[in-house]
Amino acid sequence: MSGKRICGGVLTLIALMVSITPGVCAAEDAPSRQRHIAVVVNQQDVPYEEVLAGFRSTLIHQEQKSVLNMIHLSMDEQQQARTIADLQAQRPTLIIALGSVSLQAVSRQIQDIPIIFGLVLGDNQSLPGNVTGVFLDFSLETQFKWLQKILPKAENIGVIYNPAQNDEKIAAAKIITARLGLQLDAHAITSPRELPAALEKMARSADVFWGINDQLVVTPQTARNLLLFSFRNRIPFIGLSEVWVKAGALFALDRDYQDIGRQCAVLAEKILSGSQVGDLAPESPQGVNYILNHHTAEQMKLELPAALLQGAAKVY
Repeated sequence: MSGKRICGGVLTLIALMVSITPGVCAAEDAPSRQRHIAVVVNQQDVPYEEVLAGFRSTLIHQEQKSVLNMIHLSMDEQQQARTIADLQAQRPTLIIALGSVSLQAVSRQIQDIPIIFGLVLGDNQSLPGNVTGVFLDFSLETQFKWLQKILPKAENIGVIYNPAQNDEKIAAAKIITARLGLQLDAHAITSPRELPAALEKMARSADVFWGINDQLVVTPQTARNLLLFSFRNRIPFIGLSEVWVKAGALFALDRDYQDIGRQCAVLAEKILSGSQVGDLAPESPQGVNYILNHHTAEQMKLELPAALLQGAAKVY
């Protein structure tokens, strides 16, 4: 698969074979045939478990019996090749690939079985024709609508970005912010040395600093300077994750992983009922959690309504 880097050091690849009894999500062309779904995951932690829980609860009705077989395999290249060979031999009706490693490993070798992915970032992602799924990235419209909910007085959104990675995203963001009555103040840089000047320029007009996934701008190496800039200029920083909020960002959107599993299950039901993968566009998460830093809001003299604080998944 092109255009996607592999994330993290992964030690295991797990293939789960789910056997669904006849009558549950059976395709129209073979209603009596037993359906098999292979779920391939590359990690065992809370998000993966929650996605699987949401998937199972939606796709497999409680009154129906199902069989679950787990196979633990090493992630070395030979074992990975054997896993793919096993999948090809077993010919599941559908493959669920959770995580970037799983998606790449499966989609590189299997083009004739529908694949649904989850827990994958969408940046620079190129997908074969037999693949669809649910990205981890929230849509731009979702991000800006939540910004308006949390900071209704903010009109000018500052962002610093590397054009090589995010030119298309910024172009799309300008269209969406204009439609929502917002102004996007975007500053392009091509080197970390340009970051201080871009921050100084942004400070003149921005009401809020929008952090985006950018390997040049928003990194562990730049985190301290970005957050110091935010506090010194009282320009709230919108973080990418809970880690950023805990460190001082005003808020971040977080995923409802069980809901992502439910979205994957809905896609699976459509494919098992006869829909073509090519007709099912990849989706963004529908369920939204948010995390707030109340201390940051107080430091910046921002009033957060009680209902907003009560509705947060976590408050620092």
